[in-house]
Amino acid sequence: MTEIVELPSNPAAETPRRKGTLLIVDDEDGPRLSVQLIFKNDYDILLAADGPTAIKLAEQHRVDVAVCDIKMQGMSGIEVLERLKFVDPGIEVIMMTAFETTETIRKALQLRACDYVNKPFDVARMREIVSGAMQRRTLESEILTNSEKLRQLTDELQNYKVQQQIAQTRGDIYASIIHDINGPLTVISGFLQMINQRITSVEQPSTKDLDFTRDKLKVVTRQVTNCIEISRRYLHFLRKQADDTAPRVGVNQLLADLNHLLRVHPALLDNQFEITPLTEDIGARMHGTDFIQAVLNLVVNAFQCSPHPHRVGITGRVLRAPLDLAEFKDTPETRLINVEGLNNTAPLLELSVTDDGPGISPEILPKIFDTYFTTKGPRQGTGLGLNIVLRLVRDAGGALHVKSQYGRGTVFTLFLPAAELAKS
Repeated sequence: MTEIVELPSNPAAETPRRKGTLLIVDDEDGPRLSVQLIFKNDYDILLAADGPTAIKLAEQHRVDVAVCDIKMQGMSGIEVLERLKFVDPGIEVIMMTAFETTETIRKALQLRACDYVNKPFDVARMREIVSGAMQRRTLESEILTNSEKLRQLTDELQNYKVQQQIAQTRGDIYASIIHDINGPLTVISGFLQMINQRITSVEQPSTKDLDFTRDKLKVVTRQVTNCIEISRRYLHFLRKQADDTAPRVGVNQLLADLNHLLRVHPALLDNQFEITPLTEDIGARMHGTDFIQAVLNLVVNAFQCSPHPHRVGITGRVLRAPLDLAEFKDTPETRLINVEGLNNTAPLLELSVTDDGPGISPEILPKIFDTYFTTKGPRQGTGLGLNIVLRLVRDAGGALHVKSQYGRGTVFTLFLPAAELAKS
């Protein structure tokens, strides 16, 4: 038989809790009602005359503390303790016994009972034990709640910083667009001024003046065409390409655009840097700005791996067969990331960023893609660069391989789904 006393009309409702909930389990009416009488004004009370009823109540309500008799008919108090901990490991359980033995107390404590009292119990002692258990339960709940809030805040901060860094890099790419178009526009402006001066300086243009004008207009036309092509190129790869759409921008063109950014990047310093174009061009099935940002982050990481001048290079090739994943084994010097998410369908683009810097120690290698992990000083980086590369590669269905020999250098290799370029 079960009694439920002084619970809110809807116990499952998620409302602020002023009282804890105390579950009293005893197959004798006297002790059960005595404990209820002591705490009826302090807590919400649940009463159970047997083990199965107690378990059912714990499944239906959030129980903070349970007071349970050890010796009961049917399911014993030790079994009830074990089941209550299965339902909610955080429930504080106090055992009552009139037959205290070393073995039963040891078993109860093994199952994480928080304390025990002897029958007949002392009211002051019972109050002290239950109050302490309630405080521990409340503190534990607050810790869990605060931990969850902290985790959410950390995730929000991480995503904010990632988006901030992506936005900053895209700003650099857009600046490159302006830079590329500015060249042809400067030529157009200069030649139009020359034509204007030549035409307006004479009343009747001669054949020579007309030839001069035609020649300069041809140059202007070529430069206008260049502006249009640059605009089209950037618009194509700034937009996401559908999986079934052939890319219109080749990897070699993206590498050329990347070269503009890297030649003026502050991390270049005195390092030697070289990009080797693909012998056969192909399109990467990846957002153009994502491609540039992923490779840019890898190159900047390579620039910053040592304060001493060193060599950094980009090379690549087209793979006409799927990767043999059996060849890739994780070792202290190598890792292949996102194997499970790789779209391993030919053709694939293999693009490597190589440096002859100090390399990565085997202890650090497993951590380099962790969020905020960095070996640089507090003002030299956010620790997000490689983590962002991994995110972008995963989004594209690619994989990332790293091979580093401590003291000899590092190679990061992108494997990306590719496609033949669309015909103009």
